[in-house]
Amino acid sequence: MVPITAVAVDIALDMLKDCLGSSGTVIIGKHFRDELRKEGLTVPDAWQVLRSGCIPNPPECDIRTGEWKYTIEGYAPEGTCLAIVFSFKQVNEAYLITVFSVERKGRTA
Repeated sequence: MVPITAVAVDIALDMLKDCLGSSGTVIIGKHFRDELRKEGLTVPDAWQVLRSGCIPNPPECDIRTGEWKYTIEGYAPEGTCLAIVFSFKQVNEAYLITVFSVERKGRTA
């Protein structure tokens, strides 16, 4: 499979929203699931961030996989600021790589 080329953050947001809809797929990776559990959060918490967050920075290329990784930041329902790292496996298929609270990484929203 040929990796998806990098797209502008506004296009990536539109693609992600399509993945969350009925015409797309979101794959939850094992590491993402493990980190979500460590943060004491649920999949619906993550979905809130994916639906309402913003991508503050351009994507970064993963030199191992050749995939472009995006980070979306937003607030979970209880107010925790989260960052979710994801990539596109296909135009309508997003893969969730990891999640972390922004405060825990020493950043502020």
